[in-house]
Amino acid sequence: MAIFPFSMTARGTRIRATASICALLAALVPATALADGPAIGQFELKNLEAGQGYLEFQSQNAWSFGQPSRKSALGDGGERVFDENSVIKQRHALEMEMGFNSFLKMRVGIEYERERLDEPLSLADADSFGELKFDEIGAEVIGVIIPRKGDGFGLGAVVEVERPIESGEQMNVVMGPIFEYASGQWLVAALPLLVHHFGGDPDDEGVRDDKWDFAYAGQVAYTFSPVWTMALEAYGTVDRLGSTGERSEASLLFGDFDQHRLGPILYYSYDLGRSLLSLDKPKGDDDDGEGSVVTVGMGYLAGLNDNTPDHTLKLSVEVDF
Repeated sequence: MAIFPFSMTARGTRIRATASICALLAALVPATALADGPAIGQFELKNLEAGQGYLEFQSQNAWSFGQPSRKSALGDGGERVFDENSVIKQRHALEMEMGFNSFLKMRVGIEYERERLDEPLSLADADSFGELKFDEIGAEVIGVIIPRKGDGFGLGAVVEVERPIESGEQMNVVMGPIFEYASGQWLVAALPLLVHHFGGDPDDEGVRDDKWDFAYAGQVAYTFSPVWTMALEAYGTVDRLGSTGERSEASLLFGDFDQHRLGPILYYSYDLGRSLLSLDKPKGDDDDGEGSVVTVGMGYLAGLNDNTPDHTLKLSVEVDF
């Protein structure tokens, strides 16, 4: 992926665009957050690539099939209670990532989801899904502690805040280290993460479950040509660490819902030969000779336990400007 210095005009445009995006996100949001189920992040790996003028657009997409059946039981008040597992049939995220220097970058984005109904009206609707809708905004900061240039070890850290659009839901803060090790054509990456649910309105029993989850993302990748990379990727969440938070009636009835996925992803990268930020220049006039790179990833993630959808298809598109 290309890292190149901006001209003053491009840098000013980037700063104004960033400020506009942040202002728009702030204006959109009431005080809100996610449901009480396990925190299921996007199926993508954070990386340590950064630099002044680094700019990347990302589209992360996933479709799940073979959904776990929803559990239900009668609660203490005689009303039917449904489990709170996080089941998402369809997800699309649009993000922009910006680098400030070799040690700091940030990302802002929006997310659309098609989720299982939170409060079905009957048993017949228990496994039904709502419409695809604008669901969440988020922002993250990645700090690079040990940069990795080619082979060797790299270390960084990420802090991300996720804020749903629907009023009254909880927010998430996600934090953890980023590990990378490269040797020749091989790359190994791992992200062990803590996820804290906070804020939002209490449920009907007056419970606000400010629990902690553990989530992870991992990748073993082999680049076998200048354009093709094959990876084995794993994603998962351990729902609730210890006795953190305060359990709802549904959580007391059905317990926690860990989710785990594993599968192959194939990546194709294409160098456009010129920077998309300098299309007004004649070909070959880029200051640094580097062009924009488009990377498309497609693959399949298998669910590894009964709480996880059996099949998840992943499609990612990244444009490095």
